[in-house]
Amino acid sequence: MDIFLLILAFLCMLIGIIGCIVPGLPGTPIAYAGLWIAQATDRVDFSWQLLLIYGIATVIISVLDYVVPAWGTKRYGGSNWGVWGSTIGVFVGLFFGAVGVILGPLVGAVIGELISGKEFAHALKAGWGSFVGLLFGTILKLICCGLMLTALIQAI
Repeated sequence: MDIFLLILAFLCMLIGIIGCIVPGLPGTPIAYAGLWIAQATDRVDFSWQLLLIYGIATVIISVLDYVVPAWGTKRYGGSNWGVWGSTIGVFVGLFFGAVGVILGPLVGAVIGELISGKEFAHALKAGWGSFVGLLFGTILKLICCGLMLTALIQAI
């Protein structure tokens, strides 16, 4: 049974890493579930502190995944209209697959800035900030999942 659970834990890690990039898969929570599956075996014994730290990191990164594009918009000079457009774009983009998740915040920020009366060049800069925020969030997720995979490998 332990071998089956360890294979399942590694599959969760793999799916989690893929989910960091592919929309619709909550990558970090799936990888975190892999830690708990491995914990259920006789071969792996994570400390409660490690599981707690990764649990907190998973929650924070999952929340940041929705917030960081708006932060990027603001950081690149976007107004509140651009921030709201980026935020709405994150959620609307979910309905359009991978392209929607990537372009949703960018297009939303640009539209928000244009509605507020900004010039197209300024709106595009704010949209680019949203895209940079999305990339930053993706990198955070990949780092977290990579660290969880490393912890699992070391525990075996």
